[in-house]
Amino acid sequence: MSELKKGKAMRIRELVGMLVLLASILPSLGEAATLDRIKERGAIRLAVREDAAPFSFKEANGEYAGYTVGLCRLIAIDIARQLRVAEVKIEYVPVTASNRFETVAAGRADLLCGATTVTLERRRQVDFSVPTFVDGAGVMFRAGGPSDFKSLGGHIVGVRRGTTTERSLSDAFRQEGINANVVPVDSHDDGLRRLEAGEFTAYFADRAILQFLMFRKDAGQKLLLADQYFTHEPYALALARGDGDFRLAVDGAISRIFRSDALDRLFRASFGDAAKPSPILRTMFLMSTLPD
Repeated sequence: MSELKKGKAMRIRELVGMLVLLASILPSLGEAATLDRIKERGAIRLAVREDAAPFSFKEANGEYAGYTVGLCRLIAIDIARQLRVAEVKIEYVPVTASNRFETVAAGRADLLCGATTVTLERRRQVDFSVPTFVDGAGVMFRAGGPSDFKSLGGHIVGVRRGTTTERSLSDAFRQEGINANVVPVDSHDDGLRRLEAGEFTAYFADRAILQFLMFRKDAGQKLLLADQYFTHEPYALALARGDGDFRLAVDGAISRIFRSDALDRLFRASFGDAAKPSPILRTMFLMSTLPD
């Protein structure tokens, strides 16, 4: 082959390589433009849970409610101001504990608005906003039965399937040498029902969720909520990786909401008029409030 033909063939290969590289980059650039897509559609897609009260749940009238759902609604209002449009409508995308991160990572929802703990493992799949809440795993017992963690050896305990609490609980029992039978369930309501029926000796979940469930069912005489926390659970909103502009818009919205009276109104509406943030939660609100 002549030098001229060799040079031409090399240039063709280089051109093909550049086209392949460009083809791989362009889809990711298109996917990253979440704010542009929200402005074009006039709507933001919120991934919501039906069974994660008091953070994200479906009421009897079919409306979604909860602390994180309310926070995401306020974020939508703030993003509308940032985009200089009259309104950003909300489209709800129902998700489960098992498919929530996949839904966000695949671009089928813009924000995950549930009871979502930030972990390093999950950050390999999705990105997260600044912290929005802090909680920890707690335990609920039936009145008249065992009432501490170490007395659960040989007993059946329940936990919500697909949560960080499920993994942490098994690790904790193993480290303490406690031979308890951990049974995962598909909803907190089912876990509480089985606890009340005597099928479980204890039920584990994030303490704020347990408190909400106990008060909602008026089960204060039958059930006991332990004071201690077994894990540290920092919550945040999950969003697709690789879109710094959208994350900045969300973090800016959260900071402005946490500086305003809207936070107190949201907290009371979600947890009751008498509820007050714990000292550690107040500190988290302060640390998540970034200056402009």
